[in-house]
Amino acid sequence: MASAAALGPADEVPANGVVRPATGRGGAAAALVERSSSPGGLALLSPYHTHRAGDPLDLVALAQQVQKADEFIRANATNKLMVIAEQIQHLQEQARKVLEDAHRDADLHHVACNIVKKPGNIYYLYKRESGQQYFSIISPKEWGTSCPHDFLGAYKLQHDLSWTPYEDIEKHDAKINIVDKLLSQPAALPPSTEPTFQGLTQESGL
Repeated sequence: MASAAALGPADEVPANGVVRPATGRGGAAAALVERSSSPGGLALLSPYHTHRAGDPLDLVALAQQVQKADEFIRANATNKLMVIAEQIQHLQEQARKVLEDAHRDADLHHVACNIVKKPGNIYYLYKRESGQQYFSIISPKEWGTSCPHDFLGAYKLQHDLSWTPYEDIEKHDAKINIVDKLLSQPAALPPSTEPTFQGLTQESGL
């Protein structure tokens, strides 16, 4: 068995027992396990041979791996944050649209009208020379050339007392029909809690 005095300079353990980390391109450092001259309370003749990292190029590879991991983690976090930012922007746009529609509906409910408005009917908005706006059940087509006032638009009163512009009635009614069909059918969702992509694959033709 070799004596401790016969060990070369390369076999000596640093005074602080810590191996200096290798640094790769970009400044990423690969942290190595600290050396111990007495692991488990047993003195070693040559800690270098039991703790050496091997080929010096391995340290560079370790540093490059750490740098690459940092870059991938940052890229993944950036992508996820971009998705969240897009969702926030979409929600903000939806909130703005809800507020605009609410203000419009409130204003329309305060428009002058001599009849009791019933959900499901279409009402036509006119404006007098005095500036007063009012609702009528007579359309500009029914008035013909004798329409007495400026026509501003037509709206359908929904059952939730919201107003739908005439040009959006068909699209809005189609959505309501779809919801009504879904509500009239028994629950079709599978009891399984496992994720399924069956609907997506069928729609996309995969």
